[in-house]
Amino acid sequence: MANHKSAKKRIRQSEKKRVRNQAAQTKMKTLIKKVHTTKEKAAAEVVLKDAVSFIDKSVTKGRLHKNTAARKKSSLTRHVNKLEA
Repeated sequence: MANHKSAKKRIRQSEKKRVRNQAAQTKMKTLIKKVHTTKEKAAAEVVLKDAVSFIDKSVTKGRLHKNTAARKKSSLTRHVNKLEA
C-alpha cells in the first residue's frame, strides 16, 4: 500500500481513469456489435456514423492507436457496404 501522499493521489487518479476507459471500451464494443447486427443498410449507415465518430474520439483521447481505429472503421464500413439495400 502507498505511504506517500502523492502515491495515494496517483492511485485515486488511475482508478478513475481505469473506470472511464473501461466504460468507453464497453461503449465502443456495443456500437460495433450494433453495426454488425443491423440488417437494413439505411439503419446500419446511421449506426455506423455513430460508431465511427466514437472511435475517432477514442483516438483523440489516446484510448486507441490510430491504426487500430482505422482497421476497425474499415472493417465496419466494408460490412455495411456488403449489405443489401
